[in-house]
Amino acid sequence: MSDQRAGKVNTSGSLRNTLMISLIGGAVVLAVILYLVVRTYAAQIAQSTQDRILSASVTSILDAAAIRNDTLSVELPYSAFSILSTQADDRFFYALYQDGEFLSGYDRIIHIETPPGEVQFVSGRFDGSDLRMATAARRLVGGTERTTLSVTVAQTQESLAGVLNRISRNAALLGFGFFALMTLLSLWLTYATITPLTRLAASVQRRGAEDLRPVAAPVPAEMAPLVGALNSFMGRLSHSLNQSEEFIAEAAHRVRTPLATVRSYAETTLQRVDKLENRQALRSMVRAIDESSRAAGQLLDHAMITFRADHLNKEELNLTELTQELMQAMRPIAEMKDVELDLIASDTVYTEGDSILLQNALRNLIDNALKYAPFETAITIKVSANPAQVKVRDYGPGFPVDEIDELATRFRRGTNSEGIIGSGLGLTIAYDVATAHGGTLTLTNPAEGGACAILSL
Repeated sequence: MSDQRAGKVNTSGSLRNTLMISLIGGAVVLAVILYLVVRTYAAQIAQSTQDRILSASVTSILDAAAIRNDTLSVELPYSAFSILSTQADDRFFYALYQDGEFLSGYDRIIHIETPPGEVQFVSGRFDGSDLRMATAARRLVGGTERTTLSVTVAQTQESLAGVLNRISRNAALLGFGFFALMTLLSLWLTYATITPLTRLAASVQRRGAEDLRPVAAPVPAEMAPLVGALNSFMGRLSHSLNQSEEFIAEAAHRVRTPLATVRSYAETTLQRVDKLENRQALRSMVRAIDESSRAAGQLLDHAMITFRADHLNKEELNLTELTQELMQAMRPIAEMKDVELDLIASDTVYTEGDSILLQNALRNLIDNALKYAPFETAITIKVSANPAQVKVRDYGPGFPVDEIDELATRFRRGTNSEGIIGSGLGLTIAYDVATAHGGTLTLTNPAEGGACAILSL
């Protein structure tokens, strides 16, 4: 018999994972942006530095040009090319144009018409290499001669490419370091954010089933609506459970008392009636009242056990003493069938449990044995420890072998119960009490005959 007391939680995703993925994803984006920004800014600075050097080279050549005897004279200064030297031994080229006509240098270099006083920079390729070129022009006047000199200086970019590669590697290392730091920070932030929620869940989970006090521990402001709703729910649940317990107790009293009164009247009337058919009708009436009273009582007992199973009032109990008291209370019923109740308990057995529930379970087991035990026989009740358990054995017909696994199901009675008053809830109650205490109810047919019910805690 299965009894699921905890429903399956319907989950959708993970708040922890969502927060962590969001933070780490943001760190990835920021790391990439950092890498691109650093590399772009460094490339701009490196290119600007090369452009200034090219501009200085062009300017020094233009400054060395002059018109002498109506003839253009250009002396290429050593400094104009020495400032272009790099560790990568970049090659450099130049081209001179007078009034748009090629004058000297490398005529395959792209010539750009540039107004005097300005410097223009372009990128291109020459002889299989990337070049950066600077072009400037100057108007020269001498005697009757007027002319425009245009100078283009180009330099390959191997050194610049090497600088950019080093900067890129450093930027990548910086981005990776930033990502690693942000990942660790994300893990810590996720832990710090989820920890209050985890503490709240652990605090509620550690409580006993009967502990419905409001949560008083301080929580972050964002969790206040959740805790407020939880406290409100527990308040309503506590009120509802108290009402249910009061209703069960009141219902048990109001149902059993009228039935007992009616049974008393029927038995009194039976003593005064002489006609056989009337006496038989009254006996049937008494029997029906007994069945109704028993069924109503056990239904209410089962409802009470179902309620208390989730709110166990556990205390240390002397299981031997509890069984002895119950046997004394049920001994008059046993004597009516000439059945002897024998207790076997060598030692005092202590256990932790709900005394009301355990009394109900044992009462139903003993009562069930009394119903099926033959006249002038004995019922043996054995209390033992390690684990704490009570065995109730009778010498009746035993449990139906093919039904023994289903007899603890509600309202299920064996095929051998015909003519015996019962509701089919006695073994169910015992099973539920055992389960609530983390134990088991075992039904067996001993080889010597009879039936044996073992309540283990």
